[in-house]
Amino acid sequence: MTLNSIIEQHLGDNVPFSTYQAARGIAGAVEAHFRHHHEISEIKDGYLRAPAPDAKVIETLLDTTFWASLRREEGYSPKISIAFLPPNQAGEPLILGRHLPFTPHSLTKLAPAVERSGIHLGVWRDGDNLYIWGTTRIIPSLCFVLEVIEPGVLVIKHRRGTGFGKFVNVAVLSGDQVKLIDERSSRLPDCPSLIHSLMGNQSPELWNDSMNTLVLLSASMRAHGRGGILLVLPVTNTDWKESIVHPITYPVEPSFSALAQLTDQQMPDHSDWQNSMSKAISSLAGLTAVDGATIINEQYELMAFGAKIARGKGRPHIEEILITEPIRGSSGRRVSSAQIGGTRHLSAAQFVFDQKDAMALVASQDGRFTIFSWSSCEEIVQAHRVDVLLM
Repeated sequence: MTLNSIIEQHLGDNVPFSTYQAARGIAGAVEAHFRHHHEISEIKDGYLRAPAPDAKVIETLLDTTFWASLRREEGYSPKISIAFLPPNQAGEPLILGRHLPFTPHSLTKLAPAVERSGIHLGVWRDGDNLYIWGTTRIIPSLCFVLEVIEPGVLVIKHRRGTGFGKFVNVAVLSGDQVKLIDERSSRLPDCPSLIHSLMGNQSPELWNDSMNTLVLLSASMRAHGRGGILLVLPVTNTDWKESIVHPITYPVEPSFSALAQLTDQQMPDHSDWQNSMSKAISSLAGLTAVDGATIINEQYELMAFGAKIARGKGRPHIEEILITEPIRGSSGRRVSSAQIGGTRHLSAAQFVFDQKDAMALVASQDGRFTIFSWSSCEEIVQAHRVDVLLM
């Protein structure tokens, strides 16, 4: 069967079997992921836990959604978020008067109504068949979510334990390329705690942690699409100014502590706190779009933005970097510092090389996201490429 004939077959309402091979290849591993985390997770009282999908359901969800993503409706490609759960487990759902068949045609037609952030199409099963029952903004913990990022690019994810914060990514499918998140990556020596939080599944404490401010900042930095650098310093670091050009373009004196205060309050169940937190995150992340680096300490106090990074006086040039990516089948590789990207990446790596107790978060305009940190075990700057965790 040719590719054109397969596509033509999927233009109809009914799809008799899976023709997206990547769906079949990854379904079993994704089923095992959800089953495992349903067994080990500890969900707080008052929080529902969504049912875990089996491999057959996962394959059908991926196959149908993939072909829908390649269609266009009135010139627009569909952007859809699908949640697999029954309507009685969704909070305040919009329920359709009749069920719609789960087909590429149905998804394409409904896409304009649900393309805004936070709206999910609810999908459930009737025997061996899946159907669309409506929409919801509220889904329970561990709910299987499938999001269309762009034509042919799908992300499998689920909500964190308490329901607030960045979703946890499980896998990214781009055409015939499949990236399954490797949870063991966060157990490597010198792995930053930020990556543990991005994984979201290493311990009950992380499952039920209300949120992680750096995770939200990272996602917001990537979302604004302009690129940027966020330098995160220990409160005790007093030498960081040696690695910055003076005068600093936009110093903040005294340090701005609105985000720090909200982080200390920790009230994820309160909508007012959530709204204030989202605004504070967006505001600080927006500063990273200004040319230069934004500088905060580990208590999330803002100290400067638009700062130019410079090699510390008497410090050597960084020559080598260890690149890692948290996907199965990937291993760390040492490369010349000249191979890691443009000026933004090189300057961030040099800063961490000079200030070994610091961490640098770097967003590229093309969507790549890198966390630079110092590995005392390997005696080298590590570049953790984590865009697959932030989509």
